[in-house]
Amino acid sequence: VRLVESGGGLVQAGDSLRLSCVLSGSPFSVYALGWFRRAPGKEREFVAAVSWSNTYYSNSVKGRFTISRDNAESTVLLQMNTLRPEDTAIYYCAAATLGGVSLNYYDDAEYEYWGQGTQVTVAS
Repeated sequence: VRLVESGGGLVQAGDSLRLSCVLSGSPFSVYALGWFRRAPGKEREFVAAVSWSNTYYSNSVKGRFTISRDNAESTVLLQMNTLRPEDTAIYYCAAATLGGVSLNYYDDAEYEYWGQGTQVTVAS
């Protein structure tokens, strides 16, 4: 499974961005897809994830970000609204093919495949 992110950029606080991650290889073997981010000087953290039927969000983005999965297009999107300077980070798309119902969506160790990341910078 190969993942390629796009859609990052420089925006002002309050603006919106949509990140896209295209899957190739064996996209239908993917059980869950997630977005994580790493801010400067910080550890990588969970942002959002989607399984075949459910979505999961960190408290810091709940209500502002929306994750969606288009299986026909082998794509996962992250719509980010009302962006804040603290959202500045490199955003990574990740895929999990194992785990099933016991998968811990919030744990980056559960995801076997990762994209190269896309930079999001929110200016105040």
